[in-house]
Amino acid sequence: MRYLHTMVRVRDLEANLRFFRDGLGLRETRRMENPQGRYTLVFLAADETPDAEIELTYNWPDAGGAIEDYGSARNFGHLAFRVDDIYATWAHLQAMGYTINRPPRDGHMAFVRSPDLVSVELLQDGHLPPREPWASMPNTGAW
Repeated sequence: MRYLHTMVRVRDLEANLRFFRDGLGLRETRRMENPQGRYTLVFLAADETPDAEIELTYNWPDAGGAIEDYGSARNFGHLAFRVDDIYATWAHLQAMGYTINRPPRDGHMAFVRSPDLVSVELLQDGHLPPREPWASMPNTGAW
């Protein structure tokens, strides 16, 4: 397993880039704009640890211009880890009694929550072919 990133939702992307990039000295490693999903992802890392990234997620304002209110801790999104075999990892977690909140239907991405409800994203290196029972498994709860 390899640590990938921590996601933080931000209300003002430029203000947060000023803080993380200009203030803390993190470097923007990549950026993804998704007009269909109405969000922007900006990944930042320190030069000394380029593989441990912070993902700033900016959800665009709605049609009326309203910005989402995340409350006191909703802006923290999830921890993310890359795994060698997402199906084997999920079979192991499921056997331990953990609920799979978003199963790896696509052979690439899935979510589970810790006992304290911290969302953990597991990402397959590449994509495995869809496999049952995960391909047909619905989401459970929030992730």
